[in-house]
Amino acid sequence: MQRTAKVLLTVVVLMLTAAGSRAADDGFKPIFDGKTLDGWKAPLMQYWSVVDGSIVGATEADKPLEHNQFIVWQGGPVDDFELKLKFRITGTIKANSGIQYRGVLRESDGHVVGYQADIDRAGQWMGALYDEATPRKVLAKRGQKTVIDEKGEKHTQDVADAAALWKNVDIDGWNEYHIIAHGGHLIHKINGKTTIEVIDNDPAGLDLSGVLALQLHSGPPMKIEFKDIMLKRLPMADGRKKVVMIAGHPSHPCGAHEFNAGIAMLGKRLAKVPGLVVAEYHDKGWPQDPTAFDNADAIVLYMDGGGKHPVSQHLEQVDKLMKQGVGLMCMHYAVHVDAGKPGDYFKKWIGGYYESDWSINPMWDADLRANKNHPITRGVDPAKIHDEWYYCMRFRDNMQGVTSILEATPDDEARSGSTSWPRGPKKHIVEASGRSETLMWAVQRPDGGRGVGFTGGHFHHNWAYDTQRKVVLNAMAWVAGAEVPAGGIDSEPVSEDELNANLDAKKNMKRLALPDSN
Repeated sequence: MQRTAKVLLTVVVLMLTAAGSRAADDGFKPIFDGKTLDGWKAPLMQYWSVVDGSIVGATEADKPLEHNQFIVWQGGPVDDFELKLKFRITGTIKANSGIQYRGVLRESDGHVVGYQADIDRAGQWMGALYDEATPRKVLAKRGQKTVIDEKGEKHTQDVADAAALWKNVDIDGWNEYHIIAHGGHLIHKINGKTTIEVIDNDPAGLDLSGVLALQLHSGPPMKIEFKDIMLKRLPMADGRKKVVMIAGHPSHPCGAHEFNAGIAMLGKRLAKVPGLVVAEYHDKGWPQDPTAFDNADAIVLYMDGGGKHPVSQHLEQVDKLMKQGVGLMCMHYAVHVDAGKPGDYFKKWIGGYYESDWSINPMWDADLRANKNHPITRGVDPAKIHDEWYYCMRFRDNMQGVTSILEATPDDEARSGSTSWPRGPKKHIVEASGRSETLMWAVQRPDGGRGVGFTGGHFHHNWAYDTQRKVVLNAMAWVAGAEVPAGGIDSEPVSEDELNANLDAKKNMKRLALPDSN
């Protein structure tokens, strides 16, 4: 009998362990800690709280809402994904709520525009897909499948019993919402049963990426609760490539190391390239989103490096991604890591790195010459740009597998170390007088991934140079595995107003001017 009990106990333990392993491996990750509203933000936070492990939005007779409220997840944009959460709605028959996904946050009033997975107590909209605050409005009611064609016309058919699906909802209890968004294919499920399916082919209305938010509707007093909020990234549909761009912590005086403004400027342009999806993270170093890299094709790091390089705290995480074929591009200070384990990883991932006491970082005018035999330089014209161009990288032995993309020849002043930090001279740098130096390079890794290093980008105004902008945008596309157009990626010119947008708040702020030659 004791032996039987031990065997049963062992079986139960193994079953629980296996179940836990499956839960850990299914790709779903929590994006709400169950304790605080950290990572969630609304214009009027007084309507939101955490109670018994749930996000609660509530209105009362003496605390009404004039307009719908949305609490937005601050982790980052959602693109192709699955979301699972539990919800409970209480109040009158007019109580209404929803889950916004791939939305656009309207800065003027905090309204989130776009796809909404609907929730209500009356049963009229539960499980439906509504295009919030757009002319398209209802895309599919519960029990319907809609195909929206290229002209925006809806072709809807009833495919399930709406009344039966309503009976599947526990209107006074907890229910599970499951949203699947893969390209233009959108599915809602409640308690395991599909409520709607939409195939959105309307280029004017299709949202492929945007914010995730929870809605509290105006009207009579009500309460909406959400808990167990789990997100899973999906591989990008239709062959699209995703570039995750990470801006580092503010540093240096105004106009230098403007990582947030630089990522915003470049990300805006890259997102307009057909077939590319961009996710920007402005978390002062490393994304707070636990799913940030789960469907990335490439990661771009624009941040301070050296001994405090954020990636040094995540070497194993990044190495796992690299082994899966994810590309990596490091810009300016982000190519600088410590020798040893971090440096060895960088040589493997991107072909080389800036090594203290070996590399050098002077301010100088670089006459840039492009290697026209590589896709990254398509459409790139020669240019002379003053910046803190690093060179003499610690590359792989004999630069094995490393292709030089941009080169320039430093003059003896740039080799002297008079403008570098720490100050020179460095004997091996001075003795290499007249040698052409690599300022940007690329590798194709055996794991299928790609790597790029770019040493410019110290001065923010240099993004106004078409040559610098184009070669960097080309590289971002290439490192993600996308095809670079024959003429390179064209992007709109940078205005002085845009140059001064999104600058980090620093001491002695000043208005930046466009370069004279731009």
